[in-house]
Amino acid sequence: MERVPVLKIGDILLVSIQIDMEDQVALQLQEDLADRIVATGCHGVIIDISALDIVDSFVGRTLATIASISRVLDAETVVVGMRPAVAITLVELGLSLPGIRTALNVELGMAMLAQDEPEPEPVGGEEEPVATS
Repeated sequence: MERVPVLKIGDILLVSIQIDMEDQVALQLQEDLADRIVATGCHGVIIDISALDIVDSFVGRTLATIASISRVLDAETVVVGMRPAVAITLVELGLSLPGIRTALNVELGMAMLAQDEPEPEPVGGEEEPVATS
């Protein structure tokens, strides 16, 4: 069985689905991704589906489940590269994909996740207040 590779880029895991999402592949991806989120402590997941011509109800539900698992593990999910035909199919199937945000491409998905990152704490503790006269 083929596996979908999960790449780490900074604080983001990138999943680029380039093969047909058969049921067993989709289930394995769920497991692999959950393991990588825990192992890396990443707080963002981007799933690139630009190579998929068709998404059936099982794959749609799997994407929603992946987003739910990621959220429980403190990672935000963004699906990128959705083709118009795939979007239409998901709507026609009644799949709203709860918990999943979308972006047109990987670059925009990374920017979306970067906006969600908390500001880093200042190094060296609290700053001294400036006295004014």
